[in-house]
Amino acid sequence: MKMSKGTVLIGLSGGVDSSIAAWLLKEEGWNVVGATMSIYDGSIPIPESERSGCFGPREALNIEAARRAAERIGIPHLRLNLAEAYRKNVIDYFRSEYLSGRTPNPCIHCNRTMKFGLLQEEARRQGISFDRFATGHYARVSFNPGSQRYEISRGVDPTKDQSYFISHLSQEQLSNLILPLGGYRKEETQETARKLGWTELLERSESQDFIACDDYSPLFRDKVCPPGNFVNSEGKVLGRHRGIIHYTIGQRKGIGIGGGIPFYVLKIDPQTHTVTLGRKEDLYARELVADQLNWVSLPHAPETPLRVEAQIRQRHQAAPAELVRLESDPSKVCVRFDTPQISVTPGQIVVFYDGPTVLGAGTILSANNP
Repeated sequence: MKMSKGTVLIGLSGGVDSSIAAWLLKEEGWNVVGATMSIYDGSIPIPESERSGCFGPREALNIEAARRAAERIGIPHLRLNLAEAYRKNVIDYFRSEYLSGRTPNPCIHCNRTMKFGLLQEEARRQGISFDRFATGHYARVSFNPGSQRYEISRGVDPTKDQSYFISHLSQEQLSNLILPLGGYRKEETQETARKLGWTELLERSESQDFIACDDYSPLFRDKVCPPGNFVNSEGKVLGRHRGIIHYTIGQRKGIGIGGGIPFYVLKIDPQTHTVTLGRKEDLYARELVADQLNWVSLPHAPETPLRVEAQIRQRHQAAPAELVRLESDPSKVCVRFDTPQISVTPGQIVVFYDGPTVLGAGTILSANNP
């Protein structure tokens, strides 16, 4: 018999990544307990859709898949009802940001407050005792004895790296975290599932968004979001739009304004309900200001300018830049890119890297091209 390393609680979605992560932990000698959040109770009606996502009426299928995965691995499984907490912490945040003309990242907010927070609290409330927490994220966590801080690094698979999504975790959350897939490539995970005979996991579609729906309109049924004007950079009215919740910076499709050139969304003003349109070249910005900062490998914002690679969304190639703490407000930083970046979007998360290591992260407050 293997000597148990202790008990680890793992967030189990029923997909191939979390299932293989749980299997690896058990193989290593951990006493593993699987836990799945139940976050959809029907209080916000979401129409049936083939689009996969965390929040929607197909949740029951995901929970059943997680239960079967736990049974296959030979570990207990918990279904944790966190629907009310999810509405307050994720849905309300998402709606508030969109109505303010910003484009939030609900997955990062969910990770910080729900998956790496309230999920563990609820498991303990139900009497589950565990030493560590794990997920199937493709990222790595380590402790740096020199700085006495826990660090996040990119996963070894550059096409699957998810360090961006956990960049807002606290030192306390990182201190008990295990990420078994950080040293794996996606194809290795899939091959392990294939060798184990878990081929049905390879057929499950991965989550495409946080909501299992074609658009976000069901989340705003009880909110008034009036139509307004499309304008150009000079303020000239180009046409009418359906409401600011239907648009985000950089969007091209669904605008419906002719004129022979493609228009892109440049700016959203929630006060006047105007959406500014322009050409693609107008989307580029050389610098941004970020607040709501979370420092990971650094204890605080650097006191002198620091060279970083800044990533402004999950599928963005991190770009060389200089990070400077604002003297006028030390709770904010300015990021000046070496070359202008496209669609720098207020509300989105910017992550600062030193090579593969996450230095810290913040929320984009504004962008400009001085």
